[in-house]
Amino acid sequence: MIEEPVSAPVSEHAEPEPIPSFDITISRERIRIAVALFYFCQGLAFASWASRIPDIKSALNLSDAQLGTLLFALPFGQLLTMPLSGRLVTQYGSHRVLRVAAPLYALVLTCIALVSTGWQLGLALLAFGIVGNMCNIAVNTQGVAAEQLYSRSVMTSFHGAWSIAGFTGALIGLLMINLHVDTYLHFWIILICVVINTVINQKYLVRHVVTEQRKTSFFTKPDGVLIQLGIIGFCSMATEGAMFDWSGIYFKDIVRAPSSLVVVGYASFMIMMAAGRFLGDWAIRRIGRRTLLQASGCFIFVGMGIAVVFPTVTTASLGFMLVGLGVACVVPSIYSAAGRNANISPGVALAMVSSVSYLGFLMGPPLIGYVAELASLRYSYAVIGLFGLMITTLISMTQVVKNEN
Repeated sequence: MIEEPVSAPVSEHAEPEPIPSFDITISRERIRIAVALFYFCQGLAFASWASRIPDIKSALNLSDAQLGTLLFALPFGQLLTMPLSGRLVTQYGSHRVLRVAAPLYALVLTCIALVSTGWQLGLALLAFGIVGNMCNIAVNTQGVAAEQLYSRSVMTSFHGAWSIAGFTGALIGLLMINLHVDTYLHFWIILICVVINTVINQKYLVRHVVTEQRKTSFFTKPDGVLIQLGIIGFCSMATEGAMFDWSGIYFKDIVRAPSSLVVVGYASFMIMMAAGRFLGDWAIRRIGRRTLLQASGCFIFVGMGIAVVFPTVTTASLGFMLVGLGVACVVPSIYSAAGRNANISPGVALAMVSSVSYLGFLMGPPLIGYVAELASLRYSYAVIGLFGLMITTLISMTQVVKNEN
């Protein structure tokens, strides 16, 4: 077990830096594996939901606009609990929050499979977003703490584990659909996997000394750096939200892919996002974080453009792969920068940046639905593609992200 350190008294003006602690008998590699597996399980649960969206949409007989409205609930739940999640992580430690929130997140997932009306789906997604946000802040605080055990960037590899889980979840979803396994049983299999991981790996999570000085108020006016990081995250998460929630429907309605290939677009996006994240730490050391993020925005714009202009299975899959490569390193980079903020505790700083970023998740998917209802889903994706140009422009115009490794 990782021993819980006893904190010494600190002065009133002590710096609110995180104090990671771990048993010296446990290697940092084992800690890194444990943290990565929690990222993986969270991504697996989310991808399982995403893989079943077309089925749930059809079962509830929802229009594009109705689905778009209901999809507000998930990111709204995430946004609603940002202050609470940041304070819980700061006050009780990310390791304690994560060991409770991770299995609860998968449990709520199973409830989604039981809905029979639109309003029930909305309530289930709201709960899914609330618990998911607690997982998100806790696991990213763990990622920042684990990164401090290394002298190099490792954060993108953690998000790579989340992306691998997304690809795995898409494949599992495809398998379940083709085997005619109902959604409820599918989601219970995921819950069992998450519980097993929590039981095995919770003792390897990084623990923190919690002091009174680190109880930073969420409502303290954030500095400009956190706001700018949040805006960049907004653009990336709006793109991710469009891909997570609508890629299957895009392949079904626009690409006209056969039912057995509907998940291919989502899987293409996820596997390239995972690959980009596993290569991201190496790329940051080679060309710098700033240059990498400028290129990322261009990949998003070009990839979405290909999928919109050439809506065939092959070309749309290629376009989605470029989009996945583009979004790969944006969120890990801004979270890493936020977690190293010298003035605010990691949990609260991540919550502040996430609050702005998750507005992208809040606005992106519903925007897709409304534009699709008025015009076409192709126009919706064209609009989302512009967020890639915004990322490149914001990175180029500001010094919020530098070419550090």
